[in-house]
Amino acid sequence: MLLHAPTSLVLADLTALTREVASEVHAGLHPVTIDPDRRWYRLLRSDSYVDVWLISWATEQTAELHDHAGSLGALTVVSGSLVEQRWAGDGLRPRQLRAGRSVGFPLGHVHDVGNPAPTPAVSVHAYSPPLSAMSYYAVEPDRRLRRTRSVLVESGSSKGVG
Repeated sequence: MLLHAPTSLVLADLTALTREVASEVHAGLHPVTIDPDRRWYRLLRSDSYVDVWLISWATEQTAELHDHAGSLGALTVVSGSLVEQRWAGDGLRPRQLRAGRSVGFPLGHVHDVGNPAPTPAVSVHAYSPPLSAMSYYAVEPDRRLRRTRSVLVESGSSKGVG
Protein backbone atom coordinates (compact mmCIF):
# COMPACT_ATOMS: atom_id res chain seq x y z
CA MET A 1 0.00 0.00 0.00
CA LEU A 2 1.34 3.42 -1.00
CA LEU A 3 1.11 5.76 1.98
CA HIS A 4 2.60 8.83 0.35
CA ALA A 5 2.35 9.82 -3.29
CA PRO A 6 5.75 10.52 -4.85
CA THR A 7 6.52 14.20 -5.26
CA SER A 8 8.96 13.76 -8.12
CA LEU A 9 9.78 11.47 -11.00
CA VAL A 10 13.12 9.69 -11.38
CA LEU A 11 15.73 10.71 -13.97
CA ALA A 12 14.86 7.79 -16.27
CA ASP A 13 11.20 8.89 -16.30
CA LEU A 14 12.14 12.50 -17.04
CA THR A 15 14.47 11.47 -19.85
CA ALA A 16 11.78 9.25 -21.39
CA LEU A 17 9.26 12.07 -21.09
CA THR A 18 11.55 14.56 -22.88
CA ARG A 19 12.08 12.02 -25.68
CA GLU A 20 8.33 11.49 -26.02
CA VAL A 21 7.64 15.22 -26.21
CA ALA A 22 10.56 15.69 -28.66
CA SER A 23 8.82 13.20 -30.99
CA GLU A 24 5.64 15.30 -30.68
CA VAL A 25 7.63 18.39 -31.68
CA HIS A 26 9.05 16.50 -34.70
CA ALA A 27 5.48 15.56 -35.65
CA GLY A 28 4.49 19.25 -35.66
CA LEU A 29 2.24 19.06 -32.59
CA HIS A 30 4.05 21.91 -30.82
CA PRO A 31 4.92 24.98 -32.91
CA VAL A 32 8.32 26.54 -32.24
CA THR A 33 9.36 30.18 -32.54
CA ILE A 34 12.98 31.20 -33.04
CA ASP A 35 13.61 34.62 -31.50
CA PRO A 36 17.01 36.05 -32.46
CA ASP A 37 16.97 38.45 -29.49
CA ARG A 38 16.20 36.11 -26.58
CA ARG A 39 15.50 32.46 -25.87
CA TRP A 40 11.90 31.52 -26.59
CA TYR A 41 10.07 29.29 -24.05
CA ARG A 42 6.75 27.54 -23.91
CA LEU A 43 5.36 25.54 -21.00
CA LEU A 44 3.83 22.40 -22.54
CA ARG A 45 2.77 20.46 -19.46
CA SER A 46 2.54 21.25 -15.78
CA ASP A 47 1.14 19.35 -12.82
CA SER A 48 2.19 18.64 -9.25
CA TYR A 49 4.89 16.19 -10.43
CA VAL A 50 6.52 17.71 -13.50
CA ASP A 51 6.94 20.75 -15.74
CA VAL A 52 7.81 20.24 -19.41
CA TRP A 53 9.22 23.14 -21.43
CA LEU A 54 9.92 23.63 -25.11
CA ILE A 55 12.87 26.00 -25.65
CA SER A 56 14.42 27.41 -28.81
CA TRP A 57 17.97 28.72 -29.01
CA ALA A 58 19.16 31.13 -31.68
CA THR A 59 22.91 31.36 -32.30
CA GLU A 60 24.94 32.40 -29.25
CA GLN A 61 22.05 32.22 -26.79
CA THR A 62 22.85 30.69 -23.39
CA ALA A 63 21.02 29.96 -20.16
CA GLU A 64 23.73 31.19 -17.73
CA LEU A 65 25.43 28.93 -15.16
CA HIS A 66 22.66 27.67 -12.81
CA ASP A 67 21.13 24.84 -10.82
CA HIS A 68 17.51 23.71 -10.46
CA ALA A 69 17.25 23.93 -6.64
CA GLY A 70 15.32 20.86 -5.43
CA SER A 71 14.34 19.54 -8.86
CA LEU A 72 15.74 16.76 -10.98
CA GLY A 73 15.91 17.53 -14.68
CA ALA A 74 16.37 16.12 -18.16
CA LEU A 75 16.58 17.49 -21.66
CA THR A 76 16.40 16.15 -25.19
CA VAL A 77 17.75 18.09 -28.15
CA VAL A 78 15.06 18.09 -30.84
CA SER A 79 17.06 19.82 -33.59
CA GLY A 80 20.39 21.56 -33.98
CA SER A 81 23.00 21.12 -31.27
CA LEU A 82 23.72 22.56 -27.85
CA VAL A 83 26.76 22.63 -25.61
CA GLU A 84 26.37 21.98 -21.91
CA GLN A 85 29.07 23.30 -19.59
CA ARG A 86 28.85 21.16 -16.40
CA TRP A 87 30.47 22.04 -13.09
CA ALA A 88 32.86 19.19 -12.19
CA GLY A 89 34.05 20.37 -8.77
CA ASP A 90 37.16 22.12 -10.08
CA GLY A 91 35.98 23.68 -13.31
CA LEU A 92 33.54 23.42 -16.18
CA ARG A 93 33.46 20.41 -18.50
CA PRO A 94 31.85 20.78 -21.95
CA ARG A 95 29.48 18.21 -23.40
CA GLN A 96 28.19 18.41 -26.99
CA LEU A 97 24.48 17.61 -27.27
CA ARG A 98 23.37 16.92 -30.83
CA ALA A 99 19.82 16.35 -32.11
CA GLY A 100 18.36 13.21 -30.57
CA ARG A 101 20.63 13.25 -27.51
CA SER A 102 19.04 13.14 -24.07
CA VAL A 103 20.70 13.81 -20.72
CA GLY A 104 19.46 13.84 -17.15
CA PHE A 105 20.74 15.91 -14.29
CA PRO A 106 20.48 15.07 -10.59
CA LEU A 107 20.03 17.35 -7.61
CA GLY A 108 22.95 19.74 -7.25
CA HIS A 109 23.83 19.67 -10.96
CA VAL A 110 25.20 23.08 -11.98
CA HIS A 111 25.42 23.82 -15.68
CA ASP A 112 25.06 26.28 -18.50
CA VAL A 113 23.47 25.34 -21.80
CA GLY A 114 23.95 27.28 -24.99
CA ASN A 115 23.95 27.24 -28.76
CA PRO A 116 27.28 28.27 -30.29
CA ALA A 117 26.27 26.81 -33.68
CA PRO A 118 25.34 28.99 -36.68
CA THR A 119 21.87 27.40 -36.88
CA PRO A 120 19.06 27.47 -34.27
CA ALA A 121 18.47 24.60 -31.86
CA VAL A 122 15.33 23.33 -30.14
CA SER A 123 15.16 21.31 -26.92
CA VAL A 124 12.61 19.84 -24.53
CA HIS A 125 13.27 20.12 -20.77
CA ALA A 126 11.46 18.43 -17.87
CA TYR A 127 11.81 19.14 -14.14
CA SER A 128 10.44 17.16 -11.22
CA PRO A 129 9.17 18.33 -8.91
CA PRO A 130 8.30 21.44 -10.92
CA LEU A 131 10.88 24.22 -10.65
CA SER A 132 10.40 26.46 -7.65
CA ALA A 133 13.77 28.23 -7.58
CA MET A 134 17.06 28.49 -9.43
CA SER A 135 20.46 29.68 -8.27
CA TYR A 136 23.02 31.29 -10.56
CA TYR A 137 26.79 31.00 -10.24
CA ALA A 138 30.14 32.43 -11.24
CA VAL A 139 33.44 30.57 -11.40
CA GLU A 140 36.05 32.37 -9.33
CA PRO A 141 39.69 32.74 -10.49
CA ASP A 142 40.70 30.11 -7.89
CA ARG A 143 38.30 27.67 -9.61
CA ARG A 144 35.64 27.77 -6.92
CA LEU A 145 31.96 28.15 -7.62
CA ARG A 146 30.26 31.22 -6.12
CA ARG A 147 26.49 31.67 -6.02
CA THR A 148 25.61 35.13 -7.35
CA ARG A 149 21.86 35.07 -6.82
CA SER A 150 18.81 32.86 -6.38
CA VAL A 151 15.40 33.45 -7.91
CA LEU A 152 11.99 31.98 -7.32
CA VAL A 153 10.35 30.48 -10.39
CA GLU A 154 6.67 31.30 -10.59
CA SER A 155 4.39 28.49 -11.64
CA GLY A 156 3.83 28.69 -15.38
CA SER A 157 6.52 31.34 -15.79
CA SER A 158 9.21 31.08 -18.43
CA LYS A 159 11.49 33.21 -16.26
CA GLY A 160 14.85 31.56 -15.76
CA VAL A 161 14.10 28.16 -17.28
CA GLY A 162 17.03 26.36 -18.90
